[in-house]
Amino acid sequence: MIRNARPEDAEQVMPLIWSAIGTIAHSLAGTDDDAEANRILTSFYRVRGNRISYENVIVEERDGRVAGMALAYDGGSADRLDRPFVERIERETGRTGYTIAKEPQPNEYYLDSLAVAEPFQGQGIAKSLMGAFERKAAESGFARVSLIVEPDNERAIGLYGNMGYREDGVLQVSGKRFVRMVKPV
Repeated sequence: MIRNARPEDAEQVMPLIWSAIGTIAHSLAGTDDDAEANRILTSFYRVRGNRISYENVIVEERDGRVAGMALAYDGGSADRLDRPFVERIERETGRTGYTIAKEPQPNEYYLDSLAVAEPFQGQGIAKSLMGAFERKAAESGFARVSLIVEPDNERAIGLYGNMGYREDGVLQVSGKRFVRMVKPV
């Protein structure tokens, strides 16, 4: 069953978000320490008004467990959704001018991350979550969806390509190169 995520899903959802975003987690948290970054991002997940908030997450639940998740939001809201991360980093570290790479374009609904828990992989959950993401985009009035993926993630690129996504350039985020993919909805 696909449903909206809840704050109390944090312990099951955050490892999935972490596995999907990799080093971007460190950029959002402003630290290279995994444990501290996880603590910081988990606290952000539990509140509204930021990129990784539960309000931007849908989950596939199976047997009472979160089997997979998709994190998505309006590309035009990216700066507003990243502002709480930047403000926390500047406030707690004294750094000024901190920036987070902007991944989406303003006119698209953006799939920030998608992940399926290992015991549930190969059961069509990623495809199901992608479908729900695309329906939400269309229902919200978006004509296009987008995502980024690491160029060596052939499995994901294949899935996205089979679902009608096409490459639309490359993007540098957190020191890594990503392929940008888009699809009309």
